Amino acid sequence: MPGPTPLHRVETPTAPAAARPADSPRFWALPQPRHWLLLGVLLSAAVLALGLTAQLVPGGSAAELGVDQILSQHHAAVLTGVAMALSVVFGPAPGVVLICAVSLFLWVVRRSLVKAVAFGLVASSGWVASEFFKVIVARQRPNPALLFDPLGPETGSDSFPSGHVSFAVALGFALYFLARGTRWAKVTAAAAAVLALAVAWSRLYIGVHYPTDVTASFLAASAAVILLAGLWNRFAPGLADRLPAAASPRSARR
Repeated sequence: MPGPTPLHRVETPTAPAAARPADSPRFWALPQPRHWLLLGVLLSAAVLALGLTAQLVPGGSAAELGVDQILSQHHAAVLTGVAMALSVVFGPAPGVVLICAVSLFLWVVRRSLVKAVAFGLVASSGWVASEFFKVIVARQRPNPALLFDPLGPETGSDSFPSGHVSFAVALGFALYFLARGTRWAKVTAAAAAVLALAVAWSRLYIGVHYPTDVTASFLAASAAVILLAGLWNRFAPGLADRLPAAASPRSARR
């Protein structure tokens, strides 16, 4: 999933350019829009507006439930298997394992603690954002008793937005950030977008979210990644300078 544009890299402003070796590698900055703070706030506001509207407009949830009911009436064995697999893979426990595995690979094999930390933060930012908005909006999940074939009868006030979709979107950003600048960038972006849409579909197919829940997840995760990228580029270079030489991004080329 492509990152926001325009992009720019951030060099660590810890020493004059003349004092650094000509081949000194730059800090691994994350792509960010120029007005990242404003954009992040606007996206967050849009999520809140969408969630509160869904909560307060009479009959809004009942109208959206129709989408879940239609999907529930047309379940097929293959599609059900795919949807349930996506539900498990992008759940909290497997998601944590996946993030840890990739981060460890970047740290131990690729010898880049900075990239490992950045990947972990970006990939998990979607979950953090979704939990934040869940507490504020507190929307009840679709009633499984109203579905023709409820596959995952989940209940509770944590419907808006979808944590699964938010994680999938943030993970797509994180993987694209790793692949940008390589021949795999476009393929990674396309695959990440398709996967995020597939996870969104699966949550509706299973019947545990409303359409606005999954729509808001794309906005919430994007807001989290944009804000995180801006904060990372601003503060992480100074923190990286304090790392041991073996872990510092200046001790080896990217």
